[in-house]
Amino acid sequence: MAVEVRDGKKILVTPVSAEDLKDIHIGDIVYLTGDITTCRDVAHRRVVEEGREIPVDVKNAAILHAGPIIRPLGEEKYEMVSVGPTTSMRMEKFEYEFVETTGVRVIVGKGGMKKNTERACRDFGAIHCVFPAGNAVVAAVEVEEIVEVQWKDLGMPETLWHCHVKEFGPLIVSIDSYGRNYFEEKKVEYNRNKEEQIEQISKQVGFIK
Repeated sequence: MAVEVRDGKKILVTPVSAEDLKDIHIGDIVYLTGDITTCRDVAHRRVVEEGREIPVDVKNAAILHAGPIIRPLGEEKYEMVSVGPTTSMRMEKFEYEFVETTGVRVIVGKGGMKKNTERACRDFGAIHCVFPAGNAVVAAVEVEEIVEVQWKDLGMPETLWHCHVKEFGPLIVSIDSYGRNYFEEKKVEYNRNKEEQIEQISKQVGFIK
């Protein structure tokens, strides 16, 4: 079983299967222990547009939309200094093919994603999660070790930094394996409430249109 509950925390432990995600729903808060690889714009382009095989095995593991700050320690050893998530929406147009090709199970980033990622999560049994913004140093502390480095020719932010993490999070589930989208559903709710409030205020304050 790749889902553990410890001190009230729901922890996903890689490798994660589609079955493990069936009881994970939008709005849930989870943590990740195991393998996560930073993977953003150019790496997605290489896999999807150029058809290159990703050199880190992310199947049943996690990727993080992030461009970290890394401290070299010598002898191919590295230390994570800061790893704040980048805007996930930039990867939206690639994510269906990326998930299909790589078998990644957990996608972590900043902000919501849309139809392409919803479809990928539903078709292939994956989830998208949001790491709270402004906590890049906290995230770095939760990285136990950088175990593999690939595509260094892309420069530090775009390199694939394969990490072992422990209780990485909190991660807010924004798209679950059923394709439900927390951000999009909340937008509908907020807009409905907004219209109701505007209508009420407009009756009392005549100059508001």
